[in-house]
Amino acid sequence: MKQGHKIRLGISIGDLNGIGSEVILKTFEDARMLDFCTPVIFASVKILSFLKKQYKINTNLHGIDSTSQIVDAKINVVNVWKESVNINFGQEDKKIGKYAIQSLKAATEALQNDEIDVLVTAPINKHSVQSDDFKFPGHTDYLAQELEGDSMMLMVADSLKVGLLTDHVAIKEVAGTITPALIKQKINTIHRTLKQDFAINKPKIAVLGINPHSGDNGVIGTEDDTVLKPTIQQMNDDGTLVFGPYAADSFFGSDGYKAFDAIVASYHDQGLIPFKTLSFGKGVNYTAGLSKIRTSPDHGTAFEIAGKNKADSNSFEEAVFTALKIYKHRQEYKELSKNPLKKQPKKPQKKQSNPQQ
Repeated sequence: MKQGHKIRLGISIGDLNGIGSEVILKTFEDARMLDFCTPVIFASVKILSFLKKQYKINTNLHGIDSTSQIVDAKINVVNVWKESVNINFGQEDKKIGKYAIQSLKAATEALQNDEIDVLVTAPINKHSVQSDDFKFPGHTDYLAQELEGDSMMLMVADSLKVGLLTDHVAIKEVAGTITPALIKQKINTIHRTLKQDFAINKPKIAVLGINPHSGDNGVIGTEDDTVLKPTIQQMNDDGTLVFGPYAADSFFGSDGYKAFDAIVASYHDQGLIPFKTLSFGKGVNYTAGLSKIRTSPDHGTAFEIAGKNKADSNSFEEAVFTALKIYKHRQEYKELSKNPLKKQPKKPQKKQSNPQQ
C-alpha cells in the first residue's frame, strides 16, 4: 500500500456470462465499502456500464486505462479491452473465457508489480478458459505459477478453516499423491499462514484420514498407518501442534473441528462438502502460502441464475473483507517479526586514554 492510499483491492471479472459481475457491482453499490478500500476492477467500463443497467444498480464507475490513474474513493475500472462483448447469460463460451483470462492476467501482473495490494477473483468456468495460453484447472494453479511461495487452497469462514493436501486431483490418484514431503509442505504452509495471516500464535491443526475410518488399522487401506500417522507424529515431535488422522465421516458432525484452528482434508470433496454445508454463502476461498494475497467467493459461475438479478453477494463481500483483514495481519506480522537489533545504529567508540601516559 502506497503512503497515503487506502488498500488497493484488485478484482478480476471472472466469466461475464455468470454471476461474477453481478456480485461485484452489488458489493460496491454500498458507498460505505469505499471507506475500507479502493476497488480496482480489471475489465471494461463499457461492459460494466451495460451490466449496471441490467441489474438496475446505481453507482458511478471511474474508467481508466492504467493503474497509474487509480483514484481513491472511486470504483476504478481498468480498461483491459475496449471492444464490445456479446454476453449470453448462462452460456458456456470460449470467447467469454478469453476475456476472463485477460482480466486475470492483467490483475495478476498489477499484483506482482505492487500496483494493487490484494486480489479478489470472481468465478471462472474451468472449461471455457482452457486454451493454448491457459492450461490450468483453476485460479489457484495459475497463481501458484505466477507468484512466489507454496500455494494451498484454504477455505475460510468465521470459526472454520479447511485446507487440502490435494485439490483438483482425481480420486483414483489421491492416495499415491500424498507423500510425507507433501504432508510436511502443506502443514507447514497452513501453520505459517495461521500465524502471519490470521494472528493465531500457537495454531492447532487436525488432519483427516485418507481412507474411511482412517484405514481401520489397515483393514481399509494402509496409507493412514504408513504415510499419514508417522509424518504427523514426527511434526508433532518437532513442535508443530498437528494431530490425527481423524475419521472424516464423524469429525464435523460431532463438532470435533471446533477444537482446532484449521483442518487439513486429504482430498477436495472430503474437505469442501462439510465446509460448504456449514458455511455456504459466508465462506471464502483463500490461496494460502503465496507472497501475495488472493481470495475469492466460495461459489462458482452459477449459470442457472446468471442475468436474473438473483445472485447473493454475501460470499464476495466476505472475500473482500477477508483479503483486507489478511493484508493488515500480514503487515502487523512483518512489523513484529523485524529484528530490532538490526535497526540499532552503532555507537561511536570512545577513545580510551592511556593511564600510563
